[in-house]
Amino acid sequence: MNEAATTAIRVEHTQQPRLPQVDFSNLKFGQVLSDHMLVADYVDGHWDTVSIVPYGNLSLSPATSALHYGQAIFEGLKAYKFADGTISVFRPDKNLERFNKSALRLEMPEVPEEIFIGGLKALLDIDRGWVPGTVGASLYIRPFMFGTEAALGVHPSDSYKFIIITGPVGAYYNKPLRLKVETHFTRAAEGGVGFSKNAGNYALSLHPTRLAQEEGFDQLMWTDAIEHKYVEEAGTANLVFRVGDTIITPSSDTILHGITRRTIIEIAKHWGYQAEERKVSVKELIDGIENGSVTEAFAAGTAATLTPISEIGYEGQIYRLPDPAQREFSNRVLQYLNDLRYGRIADEFGWNFIVG
Repeated sequence: MNEAATTAIRVEHTQQPRLPQVDFSNLKFGQVLSDHMLVADYVDGHWDTVSIVPYGNLSLSPATSALHYGQAIFEGLKAYKFADGTISVFRPDKNLERFNKSALRLEMPEVPEEIFIGGLKALLDIDRGWVPGTVGASLYIRPFMFGTEAALGVHPSDSYKFIIITGPVGAYYNKPLRLKVETHFTRAAEGGVGFSKNAGNYALSLHPTRLAQEEGFDQLMWTDAIEHKYVEEAGTANLVFRVGDTIITPSSDTILHGITRRTIIEIAKHWGYQAEERKVSVKELIDGIENGSVTEAFAAGTAATLTPISEIGYEGQIYRLPDPAQREFSNRVLQYLNDLRYGRIADEFGWNFIVG
């Protein structure tokens, strides 16, 4: 994907650039935000003025509908800098596709490609200096939309605001993960909104995750809402396992259909591995760890990238996986993705969207 339609965009450059003050050697995920943001408003049934303006606070009514009724969705993707200075975004068309699926589920308007991708390209061209040039770092991109109608009442908002903000980041996780299998709390149920990237899904995860962290775990391994029998995803990423020579990832409408997860499955098939998207029971996973057939387990997502799982806690027992350094598939695919996204190898799939 190398081109996107553009729409008329009003541009206001910041008069107080913050880029010179950024310490790119010490980036905390989500703590540093770039100089500009893209803003578009949906009013009277159509998208209105699209603007790139200095990053800053918003002025909202206390009755803003999203604050009361939860119409808020978002995406996460990354831009990378090649050695020659070229800026590239990894598979933004898939983020737009998923964003609009989330919008439809929450009765929100779809965002056109010329605003989502065309606007993103224009924004990155202005803030290209914010894209880190060091390996392992990238520019995190957060498109989001929320209802803005200033009225109380349970109904879809009559107006919306779509915004893209960005910020340079390092690694989200800097060590292998310890996950606890959640057998009480529920993140998502069949027929709900688990497949969408909406704010409420993440709010539901915060309290159970804190309880797990107090026990020494990094994240939860969510299970189905009915029986807590089937593995779903981690709080911040999808899950992928290697069982023998088969790459397996849980699949359900309660699971976010991750771009990184999808990419890994496509690469695995291209390399000749058998790859499956299906239900995975907790028993199958635990039995596989105990008998040695589960040789790799990792979290996959835009923020997490590909992070190995070292231990899984279930019903008071700790199950340890093989040394991450010795894992053949996950280390190979991580190296391949890094080489691809930083432009070190040919883009055989056409996944890099070149900003320029």
